[in-house]
Amino acid sequence: MTDLDFAGQVAIVTGAGGGLGRSYALELARRGARVVVNDLGGALDGTGGSQAAADGVVAQIREAGGEAVASHHSVSTAEGGEAIVQCALDAFGTVDVLINNAGILRDRSFPKLTGDDLEAVLKVHLYGAFHVTQPAFRVMKERRYGRLLFTSSAAGLFGNFGQANYAAAKAGLVGLSGVLAVEGAKYGITSNVISPIAASRLTEGLMDEVTDKLRPDLVTPLVVFLVSPGCTITHEVYTAGGGRFARVLLGVGPGWFAEGEPTAEEVADQIDRIRSASNYTEPLSAVQEAGLLAEHLGIDGS
Repeated sequence: MTDLDFAGQVAIVTGAGGGLGRSYALELARRGARVVVNDLGGALDGTGGSQAAADGVVAQIREAGGEAVASHHSVSTAEGGEAIVQCALDAFGTVDVLINNAGILRDRSFPKLTGDDLEAVLKVHLYGAFHVTQPAFRVMKERRYGRLLFTSSAAGLFGNFGQANYAAAKAGLVGLSGVLAVEGAKYGITSNVISPIAASRLTEGLMDEVTDKLRPDLVTPLVVFLVSPGCTITHEVYTAGGGRFARVLLGVGPGWFAEGEPTAEEVADQIDRIRSASNYTEPLSAVQEAGLLAEHLGIDGS
């Protein structure tokens, strides 16, 4: 049975002042983790800030007998990311788990999207995850143990109207996680992605009629499992919401290999074979994907 006890472990959860992050932090603490509750406490669009959100979750953890400290730093700068990790080191001496959950929204239809809207969302979601993960990864690499979890979304995986900036950032996190899964493998570091479906501040007005069925705590069990000491799964993406848990796959179909110099006309003729998803494979790195072509071309990749 997988070890789901976090006694002695240190976890950082960004965006943990409410919603999903709060649920993760509370459950990890209940299972024995010492938690850094990070939250800038800003508005949904990333403006402003308040210490109340993070402090409230810390107080709740402590009242239940757990250990936690608050971090009010922004993930959107390298200095903020370093400070968040340093907070864990100063308070608890190490970092075992990092859950990148912080996020904002600035939804606009694509023609109306501004450069500022794009930059603000990328800074929090994609740059923010990079800023916090890099110093945490260094600690984990030295200790030869770590659990990384990144937060994508259905918009990033499949697209959604009015969320070009948000989707681009969330898709980028899948790529970042994949690289860290590859680089971290020999150091005992796992890296996975969660695409949660849950009612939160970011979904107010969108899911109000099913809020109770999409509580954040219904996502938390999978998150806890993926960052647990006994879970060695890595380089995967999962969706979770409403009590449903499923893996999201990025695969490559068998395709069609041209004989000689291919033409656009031949591609048009073979498009059904090219698009076919039957007997797909799931490369776990760019090297593995290139190996599929090398095999066909008779190139020895050894």
